[in-house]
Amino acid sequence: MTRYDAVVVGGRVAGASTALLLARAGARVALVERGRRGTDTVSTHGLMRAGVLQLSRWGVLEQVVSAGTPPISRTLFHFQDGDPVQVSIRPSPGVTALYAPRRTVLDRILVDVAEEAGAHVFHETTATSVLHDATGRVAGVAAEERRGTPVRIEGTITIGADGIRSLVAHQVGAPVLRQGRTASAVLYRYFGDLPSTGYEWAYGAGSAAGLIPTNDGATCVFVSTTPEQMRRLRRSGSERAFVSLLGSAAPALSERVLASPARTSLRGWSGVPGHVRHSWGRGWALVGDAGYFKDPITAHGISDSLRDAELLVDGVLQALSGSAREEVALAAYQATRERLSSQLFAATEEVAGYCWDAARCRKLIRAVSSAMSDEVDHLQARRDRRLTRDLAPFVPPDSVPSTG
Repeated sequence: MTRYDAVVVGGRVAGASTALLLARAGARVALVERGRRGTDTVSTHGLMRAGVLQLSRWGVLEQVVSAGTPPISRTLFHFQDGDPVQVSIRPSPGVTALYAPRRTVLDRILVDVAEEAGAHVFHETTATSVLHDATGRVAGVAAEERRGTPVRIEGTITIGADGIRSLVAHQVGAPVLRQGRTASAVLYRYFGDLPSTGYEWAYGAGSAAGLIPTNDGATCVFVSTTPEQMRRLRRSGSERAFVSLLGSAAPALSERVLASPARTSLRGWSGVPGHVRHSWGRGWALVGDAGYFKDPITAHGISDSLRDAELLVDGVLQALSGSAREEVALAAYQATRERLSSQLFAATEEVAGYCWDAARCRKLIRAVSSAMSDEVDHLQARRDRRLTRDLAPFVPPDSVPSTG
């Protein structure tokens, strides 16, 4: 049986990115994903500047662009009290535009690149429990393959990238450090031939909406409100709820959207309050929504996952190579994540409460923008993570310890 340096549970953005960077550094990595390769999932799609920068630094952005993901050169904000506010995307190193790839595109690219880097990918394999060694240290996972065949996947460190309801977080007893109080309930669908030259966000009375251009000439249109309000509106049917919220949040967009052909049926998200979990322990760590999740209303979840994957990988590589004690390296990962996330988490909490007027909403959007700028400054100062012939592995394979 192969013993891995890292077992990553969850093969979406956070998990695939973590596996990709670890494998490029020379670590032996197993990536365990219950879904099939390239399947879709609920998503805001939108990459903010930090997310685009990460993909560029990793040499992955070119594939996202080549997949036909349209460049986004502006963001348009619609408020109740006046004309729209347009913000042009100012080009910077690694970021000439923003992008909003379908998850069938982005997730598959990240998994494929991780596999090319040497990660062993277990698709259609469901982790069922966390393994422990004789000392109680986490030592991998027990899992079941598609036909129910049991498999043990052992590793020095086990990384939970398995989402909001993370099995790894539950089984290791990861405590919640910060619990959100607000949540957005969302309805969304894809439209074709919908004129839009960029992101468009709209904020109305107790509701919000957005237009997100994505692959294949489609635009994802969402409407959102509190879970209580959404339940009331959906009693008259989801279609009527969608039209009602679109008119409330974005009257300037409503006619344009409804005149376009719908490509899909409505899909929904009932809303879950955000959380910040303690994200490391003996032989384990959490990344992505498993460790830190905030409401999707600020469309920053994918960018968070890309950022946190790299922060965690730095800590894991230090621990595996022996250049820092595991507890020191992983505590530093969590501390940096908190420093870069706390302001945005707080602002998102308020936006997701839907208890704002236009003036308050404008102030919150400025707070979100400020938090994003701090994040970009941090990421731009980091080294390039492309793998080239001139870049030696961060962890020489023969020096990685097999036990923690």
